[in-house]
Amino acid sequence: MTGLVWVALDGVGHPLDAPPGSAWEQDLPTLRPLVEAGLALETTLGVPGLPQSGTGQACWLTGQDAVALMGEHFGPQPGPTLQRLLSEFSLPARLKAASGRAALLNFYAPAYFGEQRGGRNRMGCFPFSFHAAGLPLNPPDLPLVRASLGLDYAAPWAPFTSVQEQRQLGQEVAQAAHGWDVLVMDLWFSDLLGHQGSPEPRPEVQQAASAYLRRVDALLTGLLDGGAQVILSSDHGNMEDLTVKSHTLARVPFAGAGVNLGHPANVVEGGRQLATLLGLN
Repeated sequence: MTGLVWVALDGVGHPLDAPPGSAWEQDLPTLRPLVEAGLALETTLGVPGLPQSGTGQACWLTGQDAVALMGEHFGPQPGPTLQRLLSEFSLPARLKAASGRAALLNFYAPAYFGEQRGGRNRMGCFPFSFHAAGLPLNPPDLPLVRASLGLDYAAPWAPFTSVQEQRQLGQEVAQAAHGWDVLVMDLWFSDLLGHQGSPEPRPEVQQAASAYLRRVDALLTGLLDGGAQVILSSDHGNMEDLTVKSHTLARVPFAGAGVNLGHPANVVEGGRQLATLLGLN
């Protein structure tokens, strides 16, 4: 399969496992039906503790049980063990070895590259995997996507672009996907908002979380209007429950349009199915 667009949410649990009053409870005419028609995947993999981005994303990217490899849920950034796993088995590395084409569409500001100097890895699993595979960050001649989808990165997370612009961006990505095996968006902003949770959720956090899902909805609308084949996933729960500051044990969505989702039960099996869609299994 070529021309696949992977929308990788971060820290968004499935609406079936969200408490009343969550950001899922609003009009999301593209996102909600897509998620409801898909699957809800387990994230704990039989290991105690709260799932984390490092191991969760490594499961998606490699189709291997990164939690068993580490012996625990680990993150957010991959350390040496997960770096070795990603360098060898991530989708970008495997696609490149098979003469495939993959790109990460996230926009990274110059300051981000400055933060990478020194001995410790500060990249998340997605940028690390593409960088380790020798693929550029901020790839030229492709539409770049800000993880916040046009919301400010600091409270009160006010918009600096419109919802309609996210829909247009989705259409641009759909057009750009022709000739690529997969274009990937690492939408980590939802996890940032999820960590603003509290027993009495602040109205501005609830508003930002709801606004973010509306922007994901608009992005997906543009992608589907543009005829894209789409996969949507998440690594662990968080933003679906703003009554807690931590990650959650919620299942996560695995949804798609124009693709065969198969029958995975957890994020490792979801990663394997994604690799199968790309002809790597």
